Amino acid sequence: MTSRIRVLRPAELTEADRAAWTGLQSRAWVCGSPALASPFLSPEFTLAVDRFRRGVRVAVVYEDGEPAAFFPFQRTVLGVGRAVGLGLSDCQGLVHRPGFQWEARELLRACRLAIWEFDHLVEGEKPFEVGATGSFPSPVIDVEQGYEAYLGYLRSHAPKFVRTTLAKERKLERDAGGLRYVHDERDPAALRTLMGWKSAQYRRTGRSDRFARPWIVRLVEHLFNVRGEDFAGQLSVLYAGGRPVAAHFGLRSDRVVACWFPAYDTAFGKYSPGLALHLRMAEAAAANGISYLDLGRGEKEYKESLKTRELSVSEGWVTRRHPVAIGHLVRRAPVRAARNAVLARPQLLGRADQLLRLLGRLRTER
Repeated sequence: MTSRIRVLRPAELTEADRAAWTGLQSRAWVCGSPALASPFLSPEFTLAVDRFRRGVRVAVVYEDGEPAAFFPFQRTVLGVGRAVGLGLSDCQGLVHRPGFQWEARELLRACRLAIWEFDHLVEGEKPFEVGATGSFPSPVIDVEQGYEAYLGYLRSHAPKFVRTTLAKERKLERDAGGLRYVHDERDPAALRTLMGWKSAQYRRTGRSDRFARPWIVRLVEHLFNVRGEDFAGQLSVLYAGGRPVAAHFGLRSDRVVACWFPAYDTAFGKYSPGLALHLRMAEAAAANGISYLDLGRGEKEYKESLKTRELSVSEGWVTRRHPVAIGHLVRRAPVRAARNAVLARPQLLGRADQLLRLLGRLRTER
């Protein structure tokens, strides 16, 4: 790599820098790298995380005096690097113009990183993929051809699922009152309701409660108020009889909706309001010119039912020869290997999920 690299704080990016970054995402879409158009790879997401976490930086790579690539990352004082929002972000990597070539170690050196860790690396980032320890499907809902085309796909591939979901939706309306769907709800009280549902779900299933972390709550509240043509936080809510029964908060770029935090009122669980909500989201997204909804990595039954295809994301790390990198790998590699061994075996995964749910019930019963 002979390019010039500048490492900046996100706030140091100029309006021209941000426009160039967004422009590269648009070019990537047209030139066959649509995953780079994810809102998680937008400058606005990096700027938002920078408000609440330390060490967020952006490497801007120039060729012929023009920005050719943007690499957002987080860095500790010792040089341990992570993808921005690692553990929260569902799409990570280097946003670059078509045909751009780079050398991973040289990029790390310029960023003063001994190691860079990722868990949702987009497909096609070959200099980073050499450090991948595993690849995973990320289901998507294609709506570029319109909602009716999507519904037709579901009816041909999962007819029972469509019949059951629509029948439950009609029964919900009969039992609870008229249904109303708001694609872009602006009431912050609805966002607080969603976070409460999601926290309860995390505890009920034995998972770590993300909304018990104040910085994540503040991040989501901030993103809820970010409104732009190329990037926005979007809260979608399904109401029954005037009462919210399912909701989702995610991020939107001009072409992609990144599904992030879905949840529902368990009092209405028998009606599967979350599935009805996702169908309404797909319909509205298609009407607004969105190409696909990214459901995110993770094997969930509802994702399998709703998807039309899958993207691929990877986890792992790229390193330089550095003692800090070795120390980080010694700590992190065994944990990740053990977790992936469980994920790769359905029987073990099922038992692990049952154990987590049992622990969750014990916590809530205290």
